Amino acid sequence: MKSITKISNLKTEFSMRNATNFAGSKVVLAFLETIGLSQAFQTLGLSKAANALFPTHRILQYLVIGWLLGCERLYHFKSLRQDSLIRHALGGRLPHHTLLNKELLRFGKSQESFIPKLRALNLDIIAPALPECSILDLDSSVETVYGHQQGAAVGVNSHKRGRKSYHPLLVYEGKSRLLVNAMLRSGNTGSSTDVLPFAEETLQLLGERKVSHVRLTKALAAKSSMRSRKRNPSVGKLKWTNRLTEHVRKCEHWTRFVDEDWIIEGIVVNYQATTWNKTRRVAVIRKMMRCHDDHPQLELDLFWQYEAMVTTESWEAIDVWRFYNQRCCMKNYIKEGKNGFSIHRIPTQSFAANEIDLLLKLLAYNLFERLKLQCCDPIHRSFTIQRFRREFILCAGVLVRSARRFTLKLAESFQNRWAWLQMERKSIFLE
Repeated sequence: MKSITKISNLKTEFSMRNATNFAGSKVVLAFLETIGLSQAFQTLGLSKAANALFPTHRILQYLVIGWLLGCERLYHFKSLRQDSLIRHALGGRLPHHTLLNKELLRFGKSQESFIPKLRALNLDIIAPALPECSILDLDSSVETVYGHQQGAAVGVNSHKRGRKSYHPLLVYEGKSRLLVNAMLRSGNTGSSTDVLPFAEETLQLLGERKVSHVRLTKALAAKSSMRSRKRNPSVGKLKWTNRLTEHVRKCEHWTRFVDEDWIIEGIVVNYQATTWNKTRRVAVIRKMMRCHDDHPQLELDLFWQYEAMVTTESWEAIDVWRFYNQRCCMKNYIKEGKNGFSIHRIPTQSFAANEIDLLLKLLAYNLFERLKLQCCDPIHRSFTIQRFRREFILCAGVLVRSARRFTLKLAESFQNRWAWLQMERKSIFLE
C-alpha cells in the first residue's frame, strides 16, 4: 500500500510484547541445546547454593550465547536481558550485566581447578569436528589493555606502542580452523616463553589423538624450545640473519623447482643457530620474479628473496616450504577471534578471570565453527561470524504462546529463509 503519511506524523507505541531482535538465533540456540552445552557446563563444578537464582552453568551458557550474538563487552549484555527468545532459551529471568563481572572474578579464584576443566571441555566439544590426524599451528597475539589490569605489561606492541598488553599463546588445528588450546601471558613475555610446557599440555589434552605435524612461527622456532620428536615432526620458520646468510652463501648446488613467472630454487643444509644446542636440518628457498623480455635473465644475488625453515622431516626444500605456507590462514583465525568474538576486550582487573573469559570466547568461536561444519551448506562455511549474524541471526521476531504452545514468528521479509530452515532442520536432528 502506498503511504503518503510523513514519518514525523506516524503514531508511536511501545506495545509489542515478547519481541526479539535475534529471531534468527533460534538455529544457534537449537544447536547448543542439541549438543548438550548446558549439561556439559554442569560438569565443571563451582556449584552455588541450591536456591541460587542463577546457577553457574546458566551464567556460563549466557556468556557464550552473548559472545556468539555479538556482545563485545559485559555492558553489552544489557541489550539481551529483556530479549524474549534468549530468556526462553535460558529458562526465564537473566542476570544483570554487573553480576557477570562478579561471576568471572569468582571463577578466577578457583582457576587451578576450573581452567583445566574448561580446556578439557573445549576439546570434548570440538572432538567430533577434528580430523583423524591433526596438524597443530602455534602462534601468539597481542591484546592491548587500557587500564592497570593484573599481569598487563609493556611489551612489543606494533599497533599501540608503549601501551600495556597481554600476550596470549594459541594453538589451532590446521585443517579444521578449530582452536585446541590457549594460554594468557603477560605483555612483556617473550614469544617463545612457556611454549614447551604449553605444547606438552596440548598433547596431553589430545590424548590418543594423532598429531602428524607441528608448525611454528619465526619467534617460536628460533629458540631452543623447538625439540625434535619422532611422534610430532615439526616445521618452523627461521628469521633470516646475517649468520644464516653467510652459511647459505657457501652453498653452490641449488635445485630449481619452478621456472615460470617465478624462479624458485631450494637447498637443504645443516645449520646450528646460536640458541640451539645441536645442528638441525634447514630448508632454504630463494625466489625471483622472471623478466619477460628479450634480455637474458640476470640471476644476481641482489634479486633473490630468501626464506628458511627448520624441520625434522627429510623432505625436499620445496615440499617443506609449501607445507609451511599452508598455515598462512592462521592470522585470519586470530583476526576472527578479535573482530568476531572480542578476545582483545579485557573485562576485569583479575588476570585469572581474564584468562577464563578468553577461553569462553574461544569456546564460542569453536561452537560457531562446528555449527558451520555440521549444519551449514558448503557455500556458507566460509562466512565470518559477523556476516553470519547479518545474514541469519539479526531478524525481527515475536514469541507467541497459543494453546499451551510457543511459536516464534519471524519477519516475512527474511531473505535467507530457505537456507535458515535447512540449518534449523540439521541442528535439531543432529546426532
